Amino acid sequence: MSVFPYWLIVSTAVKPRGELFEAAPWAPPSSPTLENLGALLGSDFAQSILNTFIFVTVLTVGQLIFTTLAAYAFARLDFRGRNSLFWLYLATLMVPNVVTLIPLFLIMRELDLVNSWYGLVAPYVFGTPYGIFLMRQFFRSIPREIEEAARVDGAGHLTILWRIILPLSRPILATLAIVTVISSWNNFLWPLIITSSEDTRVVTVAIAALRSEIGIDYTRMMAGSLLTLLPMLLVFVFFQRYIVRSVALTGLK
Repeated sequence: MSVFPYWLIVSTAVKPRGELFEAAPWAPPSSPTLENLGALLGSDFAQSILNTFIFVTVLTVGQLIFTTLAAYAFARLDFRGRNSLFWLYLATLMVPNVVTLIPLFLIMRELDLVNSWYGLVAPYVFGTPYGIFLMRQFFRSIPREIEEAARVDGAGHLTILWRIILPLSRPILATLAIVTVISSWNNFLWPLIITSSEDTRVVTVAIAALRSEIGIDYTRMMAGSLLTLLPMLLVFVFFQRYIVRSVALTGLK
């Protein structure tokens, strides 16, 4: 049953327009065509795909850098109020994202970042509570004896992080990267609110725009959904073990 929506997307995307209402929606096309996919790739939708790749790349790189630094500070540095600050920050996970959309938009408007790449990536590029929690839990599982041995040799925090912690953390870094790619690719509400031009439009918003531009053309909309779905299916097929690991590691003490 869970496969049915994907079959409906694929079959509708390759159906000619005239065939869509001639049979049941789940019936396979009698004469499959790539016309719908080709029409989208030859339109502004292709620019939206490129924009999404840029958006996902920037967020993933930013998350890896800033999340690693913050997680190391919470896991290894001793400073007053560390645990209270961490749990207070983690508590923001309980706040639905939709609650913060309006305040974030007002901040971006005051900074004159509306409808810009800076405004699009700013709320997420510096790390998220989930990512920091995931990395912190893994860092805490690394034996402190390794770090203490490096300190005896005169290593500082940056040296320890770069030469010891990060090489041991490659699996969790890959996990964080995959989770960030998936969540960024599927992000819809924030790009919809903060952007309005085709230069910054991502695929999730572009699919929604298809309906308003061409009416209810289900074949074209499903073709766009298929183009959006394929990269994520490939990510899941090849990196599913990292996705499962992200769930398991959050239970570490």
